[in-house]
Amino acid sequence: MPDANLIWSGDLAVTPAGDLSLVDGAALSQQRVLRRLLTNQQDYTWHPSYGGGLGQYVGSIVNGRAIEGAIRGQLFQEAAVAHQPEPDVTTSPQPDGSVFVYIAYSDVASGQTETLTFSVGV
Repeated sequence: MPDANLIWSGDLAVTPAGDLSLVDGAALSQQRVLRRLLTNQQDYTWHPSYGGGLGQYVGSIVNGRAIEGAIRGQLFQEAAVAHQPEPDVTTSPQPDGSVFVYIAYSDVASGQTETLTFSVGV
């Protein structure tokens, strides 16, 4: 079922006709994974354990293994992410103190491998 096209930290998207833009498939699963990883726990009143809280690492000395663990724990709770094959999460420290994150997972609906990359920290 389609959902609103809303990229993390962005605005709702609209179509050229001015209607609310919708997204489904791979793009929707990526939006859901990012929302889960970047939402702080306790931010959703009715779901206090929802969220990976990766934003807490910004501005601090980061530990790649801790970030990897937080991501893995959240991926297994996301309905869009297949448990088999197991998601691949890799982190690598960067010279500026941040940590580069690479995630590859199998989308439940399509069976296709989806990838996400981003940096956490500084």
